[in-house]
This record gives sequence, structure tokens and C-alpha cells, in this order.
Amino acid sequence: MTVFYLNLTLVYALSLFARYIGKQTELIPAQFYANKFFAFLALTTLVLVSGLRNNVGDTYYYMHSYREFDITWETIDFTGDFGFNILQMLLQQVSRDPQIMILTTAVLTNILIGMTLYHYSRMFELSLYVYITIGYFLVSMNGIRQYLAAAIIFAATKFIINGDFKKYLLVVLLASTIHQTALILIPIYFVVRRPAWSKTTYLLLFLSIIIVSGFNEFMNLLFTAIEDTKYGEYKDFQEGGASTLRVGVAFVPIILAFIGRDKLKELFPKSDVIVNMSLLSVVFMIISTQNWIFARFSIYFGLYQLILVSWIVKLFVEKDQRLIYYGILVCYYVSDRK
Repeated sequence: MTVFYLNLTLVYALSLFARYIGKQTELIPAQFYANKFFAFLALTTLVLVSGLRNNVGDTYYYMHSYREFDITWETIDFTGDFGFNILQMLLQQVSRDPQIMILTTAVLTNILIGMTLYHYSRMFELSLYVYITIGYFLVSMNGIRQYLAAAIIFAATKFIINGDFKKYLLVVLLASTIHQTALILIPIYFVVRRPAWSKTTYLLLFLSIIIVSGFNEFMNLLFTAIEDTKYGEYKDFQEGGASTLRVGVAFVPIILAFIGRDKLKELFPKSDVIVNMSLLSVVFMIISTQNWIFARFSIYFGLYQLILVSWIVKLFVEKDQRLIYYGILVCYYVSDRK
């Protein structure tokens, strides 16, 4: 835990300083670009803590597999998640030390996430702070493949906002070679490009409630559809549901974004995608209260909450913004201790 607190303190301090000596953007006056050098130092801290680990979550099994099995073109199954195997094969040509694989995935995951936050967050340090305290940083060291896939798609946020479906599709297909669940983001593209708080928004929330109330029937339909895939084994996954506290933590930014929707639209005209993605994270978290496995899908959407949280402070009148800022720091810190 000492490493966790030191990492949190150093990342927050470096990214806070990066914002204080940063500059406003010309296109969106309300947005602020952090100083690149100190932003880089903050991300480097994340990468080193993540990349030099060897005993977090399923890291041991990834390292054991990398060390014990030779990956060649002949052994790669191109019907599965072959992209990650190709990455490992290339790294094995450099070194058989599995630490190189852990470090490489840490670099790719955290840099892609950090660069996207740098471009779209209003308060860069707040996004990184929440990234750590909400548990996403820790999860990225556990579900290595899925978080790498999520980071790749997160980096394609620009293509969703600009409506460039062809480029976005190529990125999703690339990410799906790392983890096939990324394919869910293809139809999602057409949902999140709709205006925030439209009928689609309320329909999504309504569907999540319906699914929770009829969860057993929904599970039967879902696993019947995927029983012939390798993800059919999730049918026997029994780890209970996500805590209501986590759902509540995810819901608060959405509620505040709704209350201040007009000002958010004024400050951040292209915020619809960010809000809709954050809402989908909440939808999957609601469903995951019945079975934790659905929280794995929220990985793809939860990263957008890091952007949304960074804009929440600016939705309040100036005299209250400092209080809200410190309130966010305290609340996310406390929620991480639960």
C-alpha cells in the first residue's frame, strides 16, 4: 500500500503542477492544456509502477505463460485474440524475461489513456487522481488484455466525436484482436453520437432496470448466444455482484452533468459522446450488481467518466468550485478505501 500512496501523491502533484503552468486552448477557451513535460512525468510514474510489478492480480499467470511457452506464427490461433499473441511473439525475440511484456503493456495502456485525458480533460490532475482512486489503474494491472483493448479504443475518442466511422471501425477491429469483447463498441458508436439526454438516454436507463429485474432470464438468453465461444465459460462465473457504493460513485457525475447540462454544453460543446459513454458505464454497473462479470464491460466506458469528472467542477459558480474540487478528492479517496 505504501507504493500505492506514493504513486497517488506523486502523480497528483506532478499533474497538478502541469495544469498550473499550462495554457488555455484557442479552440475551446474553457479547456486547459497541461504542461507537456510535467504531464509526461506524471504518466511516467504510472508506467513505472505498473510496468515493474510482478504480483498484482493475474500478472503472475501472464508472466508464467510468457516464460514457459514459445509463441510462433504456427502456434497462434488467428480465430481468437491473436493480436496479443503477436505482441508477445515479437517481444520474445527481444527477451524471454516476462517483465518486458508487463512493461510494454503498461506503457501502451497508460500512455494511450493519459494522452486522451490530456486532450479532453478540463483538470488533468483530477482525471488522473480519479483514475487511481476509483480503482481503474489497479484493474489495468489485472485484466491486462482487456484494459489494453479499452485504452486503444479510448484513444480513438476523436474519431467518435468527429463522426469518422471508418477510422473508428479500424481501431475497434484492432482492439478486438487483443480482446474480442471490444467488438461491442461497433454498434455503440451509433448510440453515443446521439445528443445527450435524448430519448435514447432514458431508454438505456430503463433497459438496465428491466434487465436487473429479469436478470435470470437475461442471463439465459445471453449465454445461449455465446455458448459456442470461449466466453461461454463465463456462465459458471460466480463472484457475486458489484457493490451499490460503486454504482453510486459512478452515478454522481452523471447526475451533476444532467443538472448542469446547459452549462456543460456551453463549456464543452462536444461533450455528448463523453456523457453518453459515462452513462453506459453506469448502465453496466447497475447490471453488474447482479453479477460482477458485467463490470468487465464497463471497462470500455468507465474511462470516459474520468473526463466527465474533470468538467464537473466548472459547472458550479466560481465561489463554490474550490469546495466541489476538494469534495471530489475526498469522496473518491474514501470510496477507494471501501
